[in-house]
Amino acid sequence: MIKPRVLLVDDDPDILDVLEITLSEENFEISKAHDGEEAMRIIKSKPLDLVLLDYNMPRMNGREVCMQVKKDILLRHLPIIMVTGRGEVEDKVGGIDAGADDYMVKPFEPKELLAHIRMILRRTEIDLEANPLTRLPGNVSIMNELSRRIEKKTLFAVCYIDLDKFKSYNDKYGFEHGDEVIRETARILIQVAQQVGNPDDFVGHIGGDDFVIVTIPATVDSLCKAIIDEFGDKTPSFYNETDRTNGYIVAFDRQGKEQRIPLLSVSIGVVTNEFRKIEHVAQVGEIGAELKSYAKKLQGSNYVKDQRRDETRTPAPPPGG
Repeated sequence: MIKPRVLLVDDDPDILDVLEITLSEENFEISKAHDGEEAMRIIKSKPLDLVLLDYNMPRMNGREVCMQVKKDILLRHLPIIMVTGRGEVEDKVGGIDAGADDYMVKPFEPKELLAHIRMILRRTEIDLEANPLTRLPGNVSIMNELSRRIEKKTLFAVCYIDLDKFKSYNDKYGFEHGDEVIRETARILIQVAQQVGNPDDFVGHIGGDDFVIVTIPATVDSLCKAIIDEFGDKTPSFYNETDRTNGYIVAFDRQGKEQRIPLLSVSIGVVTNEFRKIEHVAQVGEIGAELKSYAKKLQGSNYVKDQRRDETRTPAPPPGG
């Protein structure tokens, strides 16, 4: 059984010790932070299931931490129980207004605390198949969304999004940096969908560096261009100064020969039912894989949109074409 991962945040080491002992005995995996800034670093660096957050702390108080977490599109799912020694109504209201999911006042009984924790964890187990890294809907939700659009027989456009040279990046910089690239890509996709797309656009995470956006043909070009622009602006920050200046990373093939690998880019294959009839999800996946493969053969970031009007497997059109 997987242990629920809980972050304890309090500037009082004695309280942290008591909380750690209480939760460790109940099969929780514990992380600790002594102030708000340390808490935010941990929250952004590792997957968690719950945060027990003290209200009054140095450097960044609990209310500020809670507000930052709930504003982040990839973290807002994380449940927070605000814990404080102050019982005034305005403090409780302040914590709830900041986005806290529950509130407890010190001193409290360990059994009561555990009951609150279990209740919050049950309440937040809404989508068990969500990707654990980005918390975006996974393959089951993606399939259901595509099936729903096909059954409704409305116009749709499906963007299959993939990062280029990601394996080489992971090999050089390590999986922790690679995970942050994945999380940042998810943020870009969600923000672009909110700013350029439509209210009912769907963003999903197939796995690894593969994502999906389901939108409509009328806005798909603007959406793809914005994704490419935003990702291009963010890419340099993923690299150290030397690689950023060079515009490539140095790697070696199996024969030990030096290779210059370009910086990360993004390839997008766009499937629509604008010019052809699409009757099942497998058809969408097949066309999307073909278009994305074509886009990845092009230099840099590109998107390729299918405008073929029959099932003839002719070469894919140029980007955006």
